[in-house]
Amino acid sequence: MTQGYSPLLQRLIEALQCLPGVGVKSAQRMVFHLLDKDRAGAERLAMALEEGSRLIQHCSLCRMLTEQEQCSLCSSERRDKTQLCVVESPADVIALEQSAAFRGRYFVLMGHISPLDGIGPAELGLELLEQRIRDEDIKEIVLATSVTVEGDATAHIIASLAGKHGVRASRIAYGVPMGGELEFIDSGTLSRAMSGRRDIEMSRSEGEA
Repeated sequence: MTQGYSPLLQRLIEALQCLPGVGVKSAQRMVFHLLDKDRAGAERLAMALEEGSRLIQHCSLCRMLTEQEQCSLCSSERRDKTQLCVVESPADVIALEQSAAFRGRYFVLMGHISPLDGIGPAELGLELLEQRIRDEDIKEIVLATSVTVEGDATAHIIASLAGKHGVRASRIAYGVPMGGELEFIDSGTLSRAMSGRRDIEMSRSEGEA
C-alpha cells in the first residue's frame, strides 16, 4: 500500500485505473475531488456504475449496448432494413449516428481480426452476422472497420461472407478531412483519397458553360 493511503482509499484509486488512459496521478485527483468536493457526485457515480454493469447488455441482433433485448436502432421501423453497417465498437455506432449519414441498421463486431490476440471470426460474432444476412432482406453490407491492417483484413473476410450470399459489400471512403491542406496529409490518407475518388456531379447549365 502506498504510504499515507488508507486501505479503502487505495482501493478507490486502484479501481479507477481500470479506465483507459488513467494512471495513478489521474486516479488520485479524481478520488480526492469526489471525496473532498462532491460526495453526492460520488454516490451518483457509484449507483450508475452498479446499475449499468448489472442491467446493460448486448443487443441480441446488432450487439450494441442496451438495457433491452433489442436496442432502439434495431427495433425502429424507420430504419432502412436493406442496409447493414458493420463497425468495430459501440462508439463507432454513436459517431455514425451523430453524422446523420446512415439510416440503415448496424452490426457491432466488438473488435477486429487479430490472430496474435486470439481474436478470430467466432469472437467477432460472424456466425450471428451470417445468420442476419440469411434471414433478413439485406441488400448491402457497409463496412466501416478501422483503417488498419487488421481492419482491412476484417472487412475482406466480411465482404467474402456477403458475396457468398449474393449481397453487395461496400467500404466507406477515407480521405482528406474538411479544411485539410494536402501538404500536411499523410501519404496513406492521400492514397486512399485518390483511389476512392468519384465524379463531380454538374448541373446542365454548368456543363454547358
